[in-house]
Amino acid sequence: MIAGFLKKYLSELTGIINMVDGKEFEALINELTSAYEQQANIFVCGNGGSAATASHFACDMNKGVSFGKEKRFRVICLNDSIPMIMAYSNDVSYESIFVEQLKNFMNEGDLLIGVSGSGNSENVLRAVRYVNESKGKTFGICGYGGGRLKDTAQKALVVNSNDMQKVEDAHLIILHCVMQWFNVADK
Repeated sequence: MIAGFLKKYLSELTGIINMVDGKEFEALINELTSAYEQQANIFVCGNGGSAATASHFACDMNKGVSFGKEKRFRVICLNDSIPMIMAYSNDVSYESIFVEQLKNFMNEGDLLIGVSGSGNSENVLRAVRYVNESKGKTFGICGYGGGRLKDTAQKALVVNSNDMQKVEDAHLIILHCVMQWFNVADK
């Protein structure tokens, strides 16, 4: 029974991964490549499991791809400073935790990657709107049909599932594919 559950879960996850749109993945690679070539900042943010995915991605790109190289990716995870998030949450609003940080660091042409399983995280959506209005670039990574993030971000990659854990699994797998693409492309 337990082994059957595992096999079913992994089979469903494989099916979801196999539905990922290659053109959307290519668009993500192209946005990251452009930011890298221009030495633009790449901001990433998310909530809950998506916050962990965003933080993991920043580590993978900053260390896993950039270590030992003269020219490096410049990835900043906006949910990694707990004191900053708590201060803005308490004094302004939870919906503003990413926008307020972007006001300190974002430059025209920088890229924001918003990760949201549902595609409806208000703080991620506000950050995307702010970057859009500030002449930056935005990319949404979402599930559940894309939610509002799919249409708010300039470009998006949508995982076609309504199962949050499988959406989060797929997001991490996709971002690991991004990391490996850059490691392979560099050789």
